[in-house]
Amino acid sequence: MENKKTLFSAVQPSGILTLGNYVGAISNWKRLIEEYDCIYALADLHTLTVKQVPAELRAHSYELAALYISCGIDPEKCILFCQSHVHEHAELTWILNTMTYPGELQRMTQFKDKSKSHSDNVNMGLMDYPVLMASDILLYNAHLVPVGADQKQHLELTRDLAIRFNSRYSDTFVVPEPYIAKTGAKIMSLQDPEKKMSKSDANVNAFISMNDDRDTIIKKFKRAVTDSGNEIRADESKPGITNLLTIYCCVTGKELCDAEKEFDGVGYGNFKIAVGEAVADLIEPVRCEKDRILSDKSYLDKVFADGALRAEHIARKTLSKVYRKVGLVERKF
Repeated sequence: MENKKTLFSAVQPSGILTLGNYVGAISNWKRLIEEYDCIYALADLHTLTVKQVPAELRAHSYELAALYISCGIDPEKCILFCQSHVHEHAELTWILNTMTYPGELQRMTQFKDKSKSHSDNVNMGLMDYPVLMASDILLYNAHLVPVGADQKQHLELTRDLAIRFNSRYSDTFVVPEPYIAKTGAKIMSLQDPEKKMSKSDANVNAFISMNDDRDTIIKKFKRAVTDSGNEIRADESKPGITNLLTIYCCVTGKELCDAEKEFDGVGYGNFKIAVGEAVADLIEPVRCEKDRILSDKSYLDKVFADGALRAEHIARKTLSKVYRKVGLVERKF
């Protein structure tokens, strides 16, 4: 049987995810497990580039793992682990740092943006973030990496570092490619449909959290921004209605043209309630299952331990090869 390609993805456990995260990424991961050898990491080391409350970070890590599993990501069919549990990530980062130029990191758009938004804590980890990300990917010889627009520069650096190392020391790393989802509509803010939905939005009515209960979800949709007129159709001039139609299609699997026909002649108020109910129907069972899994910390600790051992087995082989090629003395004890 032909070997599957390896797909690597990591998400920071910096807070509960939104409907946008679910539609854009997690909902596809169950299917990806059948197509690829999937490695999913909780990028907890990455979260430390901005100030964290330690107890909250630990809680978020457990919660994110429980959410993954409740969404159908079976830890027996993939590798699910905490980045900090596999020390090879930090070790390979040091080797790659010796091949990364300051100008490359200073040019990163995300570094510039976060330096402005976290001006009281512009640390070296914030600048070095893309090198740690490169290590995450290259350790596992990942062929494919799902990336959003904000991570494209980082993946390009990963590719550059892999090529640079291979050129200097002979072929070692797989040069990864971006994974482009076949479907992946962008979910926008419910209060400002010109902006992407974000869990960091100061207005809690702007996003749907995967922790929201049914009543909260429907209330948020009732308050969602619409547009002038009364026609329910997708159009550039109607960003609010277009966003709600997009959300409805994403959670029901219906085509946009069919959704427009379904709501032909329906008032905005009833339309927003219908979208809210469809979203609640999707999220409610996931939220309940996540809470059930989260109540069993010993199970999640076992998932983390098993995942880390499996990840480390791969990572150790890669790092040993790297150490040998750069000329470090092999450890015999």
